[in-house]
Amino acid sequence: MSDYGALLPVAIEAVARAAEDMRRKPPGALTAKGDRDMASALDYEIERSVRELLRIATPDIGFLGEEDGISGSGELQWVLDPIDGTANFVRGIPLCAVSLGLLHNGEAALGVIELPFLGNRYAAAQGDGATVDGKPIRVSQTSRLSEAIVAIGDYAVGEGAADKNRLRLALTARLAESVQRVRMTGSAALDLAWLAEGKIDVALTLSNRPWDMTAGVTIAREAGAQLIDRDGTRHDVNSSATLGITPALLKDTLSLFKQAAT
Repeated sequence: MSDYGALLPVAIEAVARAAEDMRRKPPGALTAKGDRDMASALDYEIERSVRELLRIATPDIGFLGEEDGISGSGELQWVLDPIDGTANFVRGIPLCAVSLGLLHNGEAALGVIELPFLGNRYAAAQGDGATVDGKPIRVSQTSRLSEAIVAIGDYAVGEGAADKNRLRLALTARLAESVQRVRMTGSAALDLAWLAEGKIDVALTLSNRPWDMTAGVTIAREAGAQLIDRDGTRHDVNSSATLGITPALLKDTLSLFKQAAT
């Protein structure tokens, strides 16, 4: 077990508690976060509960939550999305997740993702491989785009959405012409977990918010996926996009992406 792996038990405990809250409690009141974006009361409740649990268990590690921001500092930082896929959650759609990752100087080093309503927990620490429900997982061996199932992230909302969506729409059109199926689940954490498990072959998200990506990037990378930015460089916290690809499809997917971007 790596040094990061030693932190997995506390991460799993935190995520398990959060997932149980999602199963037991209603979303509560909704707070607008801009154009067509929102957080539920349960988002805030889970984040504050996990923040406190980790503050006590790992006082020397900082924390970044989607809803309430940063507390603490240091080379290591927990990163939490309390409910990834809030829009799905409040409608009773089971495609949502708790996503807790660990950054080490900006590098994704550990991740735990639980899908409360689908009954799966994904976990990985850098150098130790990835698991679902304790069993090792690997990405798919799909080698042709025509046989690939590809997940794409949500379309942009808010300021500048029209410009941002030009590439998303062009990419969707290219994918529709080339791959077996295109999916938009509404949860980046779920997309990356399913990429790691081989349920899908490519997960394309044209953004890179750390609470969305850190856990999933760790899990998918440890399962053998290539995680890159839109220019093909290795994905890190400063990347502008998060492209997760099973290795045999890397060249063809990048080519398709570049066609959409021109």
